[in-house]
Amino acid sequence: MTAGPIPWFYLSLLCAISLASADALTKKIFPDYSGWQLLIVRFVVPGLLLVPVSFYHPLPPVPPIFWLWIVILVPFELLAMWLYMLAIRDSPLHLTLPYLAFTPALNVLTCFIVLGETVSAAGFGGILLVVAGAYVLNKEKNYGAQQTWVDPFAAIIRLRGSRYMLFVAVIYSLTSVLGKRAMLYATPASFGPFYFTVLGGVVLGASLLLRPRALSILLRKAQWLLLIGICMAVMIITHFLAIASVEVAYFLSLKRTSLLFGILYGALLFKEAHLGKNLFGGILMVAGVALILTS
Repeated sequence: MTAGPIPWFYLSLLCAISLASADALTKKIFPDYSGWQLLIVRFVVPGLLLVPVSFYHPLPPVPPIFWLWIVILVPFELLAMWLYMLAIRDSPLHLTLPYLAFTPALNVLTCFIVLGETVSAAGFGGILLVVAGAYVLNKEKNYGAQQTWVDPFAAIIRLRGSRYMLFVAVIYSLTSVLGKRAMLYATPASFGPFYFTVLGGVVLGASLLLRPRALSILLRKAQWLLLIGICMAVMIITHFLAIASVEVAYFLSLKRTSLLFGILYGALLFKEAHLGKNLFGGILMVAGVALILTS
């Protein structure tokens, strides 16, 4: 039985809140941990928690090309999450999480450049809103004596956390396409848990072989590992439950509200200033994502 409008709406919001909560908890509990240790936090425990789901929704028989896509995807996903973790560890949430909104904007531009697909008026307007939101987030910072209208754009590149998250958006614009190719041979219910189980298994295996000390250090905060792992597992499960109930564009538009929840967490937990301005910039970016995806 297919869920109606209200269930997918709440599933999507729960997905967004779970993702933002995992980000905020990671930043709060593991502020001085290495990028590799943060990969363990974000992949190993969720992967273990999703093993039963993977058995409950097993992959259908898949051709060899499916495994080739997985082999290509995994290193990109690990690199993206490593940069993601460094970005939120070292920089304010309001100057990192919103830049994930550039992923659909980059997808539109990539399709235009590589495939010659025409950018619709709504899609172009969405890109402008995403850029405008990024501009607002970086407005009125201390750029020195000379301040010009281009300083907020320059700050996006100059600030390490923002720069890292832009790289993440670029990688996700690629993996989103590759992931769709892989999922053609499976189902949403089977692919999501399987994929994160594989990612968790790769990080766990590499840690046992190369960095066993990283695991022993993290076990000292096992309760927080479990809580973050539960948030990530809830995010993954609600993602694929919602995506099976509604058009992908509507779901992803709502999921991107995670950046707004991240901005709120930044103000509440880390005393990040200018909440009103940051929320306004974030809302512009979410609106831009919605325009791009629904166009």
